Amino acid sequence: MSQPIPNRPASGGAGSVFAIVAPSGAGKTSLVRAMLARRPNLSLSVSFTTRPPRPGEVDGVDYRFIDADEFAQRRATGEFLEWAQVHGNFYATSRAWIEERVTAGHDIVLEIDWQGAVQVRGLMPEVVGIFIAPPSVDTLRERLIARGTDSAEVIARRLAAARAELAQAHRFDYLVVNDDFDRALAELLCLADAAALRYGRQQARHPALFRDLFGETVGAALSS
Repeated sequence: MSQPIPNRPASGGAGSVFAIVAPSGAGKTSLVRAMLARRPNLSLSVSFTTRPPRPGEVDGVDYRFIDADEFAQRRATGEFLEWAQVHGNFYATSRAWIEERVTAGHDIVLEIDWQGAVQVRGLMPEVVGIFIAPPSVDTLRERLIARGTDSAEVIARRLAAARAELAQAHRFDYLVVNDDFDRALAELLCLADAAALRYGRQQARHPALFRDLFGETVGAALSS
Protein backbone atom coordinates (compact mmCIF):
# COMPACT_ATOMS: atom_id res chain seq x y z
CA MET A 1 0.00 0.00 0.00
CA SER A 2 1.47 3.33 -1.02
CA GLN A 3 2.00 5.84 1.77
CA PRO A 4 2.10 9.66 1.56
CA ILE A 5 5.07 11.44 3.08
CA PRO A 6 4.27 14.51 5.25
CA ASN A 7 5.36 18.06 4.38
CA ARG A 8 4.27 19.27 0.97
CA PRO A 9 7.24 19.88 -1.36
CA ALA A 10 7.58 23.23 -3.01
CA SER A 11 5.50 23.56 -6.17
CA GLY A 12 6.67 25.27 -9.29
CA GLY A 13 9.86 25.41 -11.25
CA ALA A 14 10.49 25.42 -14.96
CA GLY A 15 10.26 21.64 -15.39
CA SER A 16 7.32 19.27 -15.63
CA VAL A 17 6.81 15.92 -13.88
CA PHE A 18 5.06 12.99 -15.57
CA ALA A 19 3.76 10.08 -13.52
CA ILE A 20 3.49 7.18 -15.96
CA VAL A 21 1.62 4.13 -14.72
CA ALA A 22 0.77 0.78 -16.30
CA PRO A 23 0.07 -2.81 -15.31
CA SER A 24 2.96 -5.21 -15.64
CA GLY A 25 3.37 -6.27 -19.28
CA ALA A 26 1.69 -3.21 -20.83
CA GLY A 27 4.97 -2.05 -22.35
CA LYS A 28 5.61 0.93 -20.09
CA THR A 29 9.36 0.42 -19.70
CA SER A 30 10.00 0.14 -23.44
CA LEU A 31 7.85 3.19 -24.18
CA VAL A 32 9.52 5.28 -21.50
CA ARG A 33 12.99 4.36 -22.75
CA ALA A 34 12.05 5.37 -26.30
CA MET A 35 10.47 8.57 -24.99
CA LEU A 36 13.64 9.51 -23.11
CA ALA A 37 15.79 8.81 -26.17
CA ARG A 38 13.75 11.27 -28.24
CA ARG A 39 13.44 14.07 -25.69
CA PRO A 40 16.88 14.96 -24.20
CA ASN A 41 15.32 17.26 -21.61
CA LEU A 42 13.42 14.32 -20.09
CA SER A 43 15.08 12.47 -17.21
CA LEU A 44 13.94 9.25 -15.57
CA SER A 45 13.54 9.31 -11.82
CA VAL A 46 15.41 6.20 -10.71
CA SER A 47 13.34 4.67 -7.93
CA PHE A 48 14.67 2.88 -4.88
CA THR A 49 13.55 -0.74 -4.56
CA THR A 50 14.14 -3.72 -2.31
CA ARG A 51 13.45 -6.27 -5.02
CA PRO A 52 16.41 -8.10 -6.59
CA PRO A 53 17.54 -6.92 -10.03
CA ARG A 54 16.27 -8.77 -13.09
CA PRO A 55 18.70 -9.98 -15.76
CA GLY A 56 20.15 -6.98 -17.58
CA GLU A 57 19.09 -4.39 -15.01
CA VAL A 58 21.79 -2.01 -13.79
CA ASP A 59 21.94 -0.42 -10.34
CA GLY A 60 21.52 3.34 -10.60
CA VAL A 61 20.10 3.11 -14.11
CA ASP A 62 16.98 0.96 -13.85
CA TYR A 63 16.57 1.18 -10.08
CA ARG A 64 18.64 1.85 -7.01
CA PHE A 65 18.67 -1.58 -5.40
CA ILE A 66 18.86 -1.51 -1.60
CA ASP A 67 17.95 -3.92 1.19
CA ALA A 68 14.95 -3.60 3.49
CA ASP A 69 16.96 -2.16 6.40
CA GLU A 70 18.41 0.68 4.32
CA PHE A 71 14.98 1.36 2.83
CA ALA A 72 13.48 1.68 6.31
CA GLN A 73 16.26 4.05 7.39
CA ARG A 74 15.81 6.31 4.37
CA ARG A 75 12.05 6.31 4.83
CA ALA A 76 12.39 7.24 8.50
CA THR A 77 14.55 10.28 7.69
CA GLY A 78 11.96 11.63 5.23
CA GLU A 79 14.05 11.06 2.12
CA PHE A 80 11.15 9.68 0.06
CA LEU A 81 8.43 11.68 -1.67
CA GLU A 82 6.32 8.53 -1.64
CA TRP A 83 6.78 4.84 -1.04
CA ALA A 84 4.81 1.73 -1.84
CA GLN A 85 4.80 -2.01 -1.34
CA VAL A 86 4.13 -3.84 -4.61
CA HIS A 87 4.22 -7.62 -5.10
CA GLY A 88 5.96 -7.95 -1.71
CA ASN A 89 8.75 -5.46 -2.49
CA PHE A 90 9.19 -1.82 -1.52
CA TYR A 91 9.61 1.07 -3.97
CA ALA A 92 10.16 4.78 -3.36
CA THR A 93 10.83 8.12 -5.07
CA SER A 94 13.55 10.53 -3.90
CA ARG A 95 12.08 13.85 -2.77
CA ALA A 96 15.23 16.01 -3.04
CA TRP A 97 16.21 14.76 -6.49
CA ILE A 98 12.79 15.58 -7.98
CA GLU A 99 12.70 19.07 -6.48
CA GLU A 100 16.23 19.91 -7.61
CA ARG A 101 15.70 18.75 -11.19
CA VAL A 102 12.35 20.48 -11.65
CA THR A 103 13.67 23.73 -10.22
CA ALA A 104 16.57 23.54 -12.67
CA GLY A 105 14.12 23.25 -15.58
CA HIS A 106 14.34 19.53 -16.32
CA ASP A 107 11.30 17.39 -17.14
CA ILE A 108 11.04 14.25 -15.03
CA VAL A 109 9.38 10.90 -15.69
CA LEU A 110 8.21 8.91 -12.68
CA GLU A 111 7.72 5.27 -13.63
CA ILE A 112 5.73 4.15 -10.58
CA ASP A 113 2.65 2.20 -9.51
CA TRP A 114 -0.80 3.82 -9.46
CA GLN A 115 -0.88 4.18 -5.69
CA GLY A 116 2.41 6.06 -5.63
CA ALA A 117 1.30 8.26 -8.52
CA VAL A 118 -1.90 9.24 -6.71
CA GLN A 119 0.08 10.13 -3.59
CA VAL A 120 2.63 12.19 -5.54
CA ARG A 121 -0.15 14.08 -7.31
CA GLY A 122 -1.75 14.81 -3.97
CA LEU A 123 1.49 16.48 -2.89
CA MET A 124 2.31 17.98 -6.30
CA PRO A 125 -0.98 18.74 -8.13
CA GLU A 126 0.86 19.94 -11.24
CA VAL A 127 2.16 16.42 -11.96
CA VAL A 128 0.81 15.05 -15.27
CA GLY A 129 -0.73 11.59 -14.79
CA ILE A 130 -0.54 9.16 -17.72
CA PHE A 131 -1.92 5.61 -17.70
CA ILE A 132 -0.66 3.12 -20.31
CA ALA A 133 -3.08 0.28 -21.02
CA PRO A 134 -2.71 -2.91 -23.08
CA PRO A 135 -5.16 -3.50 -25.94
CA SER A 136 -6.63 -6.50 -24.08
CA VAL A 137 -6.09 -8.76 -21.10
CA ASP A 138 -5.24 -11.61 -23.47
CA THR A 139 -2.48 -9.51 -25.04
CA LEU A 140 -1.20 -8.70 -21.56
CA ARG A 141 -1.06 -12.41 -20.69
CA GLU A 142 0.83 -13.19 -23.92
CA ARG A 143 3.38 -10.45 -23.23
CA LEU A 144 4.01 -11.68 -19.70
CA ILE A 145 4.53 -15.24 -20.93
CA ALA A 146 6.81 -14.08 -23.76
CA ARG A 147 9.02 -12.22 -21.29
CA GLY A 148 10.12 -15.59 -19.93
CA THR A 149 11.14 -14.21 -16.54
CA ASP A 150 8.19 -15.31 -14.37
CA SER A 151 6.65 -18.63 -13.36
CA ALA A 152 3.05 -19.48 -14.19
CA GLU A 153 2.11 -18.68 -10.60
CA VAL A 154 3.74 -15.26 -10.75
CA ILE A 155 2.09 -14.51 -14.10
CA ALA A 156 -1.32 -15.40 -12.66
CA ARG A 157 -0.65 -13.09 -9.72
CA ARG A 158 0.45 -10.26 -12.03
CA LEU A 159 -2.68 -10.65 -14.16
CA ALA A 160 -4.87 -10.42 -11.09
CA ALA A 161 -2.99 -7.30 -10.02
CA ALA A 162 -3.32 -5.88 -13.55
CA ARG A 163 -7.11 -6.08 -13.40
CA ALA A 164 -7.07 -4.14 -10.14
CA GLU A 165 -4.68 -1.58 -11.64
CA LEU A 166 -6.79 -1.12 -14.77
CA ALA A 167 -9.71 -0.20 -12.52
CA GLN A 168 -7.71 2.86 -11.41
CA ALA A 169 -7.10 4.28 -14.92
CA HIS A 170 -9.84 6.89 -14.43
CA ARG A 171 -7.68 8.65 -11.83
CA PHE A 172 -5.23 9.87 -14.48
CA ASP A 173 -5.28 12.79 -16.89
CA TYR A 174 -4.46 10.78 -20.01
CA LEU A 175 -4.86 7.23 -21.27
CA VAL A 176 -2.51 5.77 -23.89
CA VAL A 177 -3.43 2.35 -25.30
CA ASN A 178 -0.32 0.45 -26.36
CA ASP A 179 -1.78 -1.54 -29.25
CA ASP A 180 0.81 -0.13 -31.66
CA PHE A 181 4.19 0.84 -30.21
CA ASP A 182 4.97 3.69 -32.62
CA ARG A 183 1.56 5.27 -32.20
CA ALA A 184 1.67 4.97 -28.41
CA LEU A 185 5.13 6.55 -28.38
CA ALA A 186 3.96 9.42 -30.59
CA GLU A 187 1.07 10.07 -28.20
CA LEU A 188 3.40 10.14 -25.20
CA LEU A 189 5.72 12.59 -26.96
CA CYS A 190 2.75 14.84 -27.78
CA LEU A 191 1.82 14.91 -24.09
CA ALA A 192 5.39 15.80 -23.10
CA ASP A 193 5.53 18.62 -25.66
CA ALA A 194 2.13 20.00 -24.65
CA ALA A 195 3.04 20.05 -20.96
CA ALA A 196 5.98 22.33 -21.72
CA LEU A 197 3.51 24.94 -23.00
CA ARG A 198 1.33 25.08 -19.88
CA TYR A 199 0.91 28.59 -18.54
CA GLY A 200 2.78 28.02 -15.28
CA ARG A 201 5.70 26.28 -16.96
CA GLN A 202 6.06 29.05 -19.54
CA GLN A 203 5.91 31.67 -16.79
CA ALA A 204 8.69 29.95 -14.85
CA ARG A 205 10.87 29.79 -17.97
CA HIS A 206 10.25 33.39 -19.07
CA PRO A 207 9.65 35.52 -15.95
CA ALA A 208 10.81 38.78 -17.56
CA LEU A 209 8.47 38.29 -20.51
CA PHE A 210 5.54 37.63 -18.20
CA ARG A 211 6.29 40.69 -16.09
CA ASP A 212 6.38 42.79 -19.26
CA LEU A 213 3.29 41.31 -20.93
CA PHE A 214 1.04 40.43 -18.01
CA GLY A 215 2.54 42.16 -14.97
CA GLU A 216 2.87 38.80 -13.21
CA THR A 217 5.53 37.25 -11.01
CA VAL A 218 6.41 33.56 -11.17
CA GLY A 219 4.52 32.62 -8.01
CA ALA A 220 1.20 34.04 -9.19
CA ALA A 221 0.34 31.47 -11.89
CA LEU A 222 2.06 28.53 -10.23
CA SER A 223 0.04 28.96 -7.05
CA SER A 224 -3.28 29.48 -8.83
